[in-house]
Amino acid sequence: MKLFLLIFFVLPAVAQTNVSSSTNQIPARDQRAAEIRAACINGRRCVCGKVIKIVPEGLIVDSGYTALMNPPFTQSWVISGGALVNRDSKLLERREPASPCIGTVLLTDFPKRPAVNLYDYVLLQAYPAGEYLFTPVPGVQKPIRKFAGGLDTAVKIKLEDR
Repeated sequence: MKLFLLIFFVLPAVAQTNVSSSTNQIPARDQRAAEIRAACINGRRCVCGKVIKIVPEGLIVDSGYTALMNPPFTQSWVISGGALVNRDSKLLERREPASPCIGTVLLTDFPKRPAVNLYDYVLLQAYPAGEYLFTPVPGVQKPIRKFAGGLDTAVKIKLEDR
């Protein structure tokens, strides 16, 4: 009988200890996710550029075509490759949220419609999601920034990379 009582009182206490230790881990992960979310919001950029390559991971975009941020180009996230826009080669990227992204980037988690084709232009608010190893020509690899069209996707990618 004493053994039964011992098991009856000790096992719940052990179970509570295990639950509380795993509960302490959840808030730490939630806090990390909140920090990443805030960094992604502050690091968001307007990817406005020409699709130069389509890869399984997403779109390689030469971003910095700021004319796309003005009407009539703002009607859709995809603009026909026949649009007459130029890239200002002297433009510098600012560190302000929502400023135009400059340079070659990978864009992932973008809308599926309308479909985007090679050499079309894209205009999308995107969130930093790490780096991508781009192969512009065989044998050459170049690290470029990766951006996700969705905030939740960017947070998830960054959490998984840690």
